[in-house]
Amino acid sequence: MSGNTSPSYRDRNSTADRALDILTMFDDVHLVVSGTAVAERLGVARSTAYRYLQSLVAGRFLEEAPGGGFRLGLRVLEIARLARRSYGLSEVAMPSMEDLAVETHETVLLTRRTGDLVVCVDRAESTRAVRISYERGSALPINAGASALVLLAWSPEDEARRLLENAELRRFTPATLTDVDALMERLGRIRRIGYSVTRGELDPDVVGVAAPIRDENKNVVAAVSVAALASRLYPEAEAEIAQKVLATAQEISDRMAVVAG
Repeated sequence: MSGNTSPSYRDRNSTADRALDILTMFDDVHLVVSGTAVAERLGVARSTAYRYLQSLVAGRFLEEAPGGGFRLGLRVLEIARLARRSYGLSEVAMPSMEDLAVETHETVLLTRRTGDLVVCVDRAESTRAVRISYERGSALPINAGASALVLLAWSPEDEARRLLENAELRRFTPATLTDVDALMERLGRIRRIGYSVTRGELDPDVVGVAAPIRDENKNVVAAVSVAALASRLYPEAEAEIAQKVLATAQEISDRMAVVAG
């Protein structure tokens, strides 16, 4: 064979590669595949394709579908269950967070709420460092910062008010909100627009833009945010950054749904 010729299926590790090629034929549209389709995909005779299919059936990776053809088998479900158990929130979110940090050139945070505190679960650093209060594992009050407000905004209003009334609402900067009524009004606005923007409310000269991450039941379970120096993020750029943060939050939410499914 010439060194310039691309390897065919017969030149590859036939058993493993062909099994993987068959399994990747399944998607939301193709829940059942036929032996003929497999033969065409692999470029082999139908008899050869059926040998691979029967090997996958024997391993419980596939099973014969009631109406003909083949569908994914129980072994795939077992592997999916094990894969889901191996993923935590950070593992699910970090690839999207790193992409956002590269795209915006700013630090990206992943946070969760525990009672009246907000915990920084992880950070994706950018090439342009910014000093902020949220370090990995740090816990801060619920009233300060874009992430904190997003994590509270979708709670029932009576629950949110009760939490704010009983919590220690610390003032970090002159811009920090500590009035419960003002905070409740702010939470309503966040729900209406879908994200939160704060300017110098937790750290002076730092702008935060945060959006909610939802689980498979659409409950807000975490937040992703961008933290940037105000001098680098002019007000007219906030909407653009907000759309990027919202898209990242949706991407993480979609991945969480897959992991939890």
